[in-house]
Amino acid sequence: MILIKSLRLTGSLKMYFSALAFLLFIACGENTKKENTEDSAETGNEEVQKEESKVILFFGDSLTAGYGLEQGEAFPAILQQKIDSLNLDYKVINAGLSGETTFGGKNRIDWVLNQNVDVFVLELGANDGLRGIPLQETRNNLQEIIDYVRAENPDIKIILTGMQIPPNMGQEYTAEFKSIFPELAEKNDVYLIPFLLKDVAGIPELNQQDGIHPNAKAQKILAENVWEVLEDVIQEERPH
Repeated sequence: MILIKSLRLTGSLKMYFSALAFLLFIACGENTKKENTEDSAETGNEEVQKEESKVILFFGDSLTAGYGLEQGEAFPAILQQKIDSLNLDYKVINAGLSGETTFGGKNRIDWVLNQNVDVFVLELGANDGLRGIPLQETRNNLQEIIDYVRAENPDIKIILTGMQIPPNMGQEYTAEFKSIFPELAEKNDVYLIPFLLKDVAGIPELNQQDGIHPNAKAQKILAENVWEVLEDVIQEERPH
């Protein structure tokens, strides 16, 4: 099942992405004291998870990690709260890493999957585009990650989150970058969130002081963007 929604770059998005090209390249490569990787770090210490609980793993960059936010403010943690409120037996794991590229993700996917995972959310690629990495390389890396995940568990549900980049690299590069995600979703028959930052990108009051990373308020919107697709996946996973 593939979910695709059409999006247009507005003037505010263009301004947003212009800042993104410079700032995210710098900011995402740095460590942050508030980086929200606690869910990933605490995986081995979580004893409250029931044996029968299913696992949703978010594998991404600073957007998933919750760059600049306090513990529990990133959208994966918000989704865990929503899941708990609905009495759904799922454990959310945040495996986001600021500055991560598709190449870096490909190289760490093996140890991240050293656990049973039922739903895999892949959020990578933005840093590739901002650094001008050849598009075919980005496409190949994402494909290899999908292939590896499926080889480890053929029954796993995969959700791919799309991204967009500023036109600094040229219109052709920008357009082809955007097309990578729906094309991979269709090719691999995986779920697709076309743009994780929908209704957030380019809106100053929803971003941190750097103008790039979503603030705590925006994380709730990101969570809803993901839930639009994740809810259907969970419903399919649940026994009838």
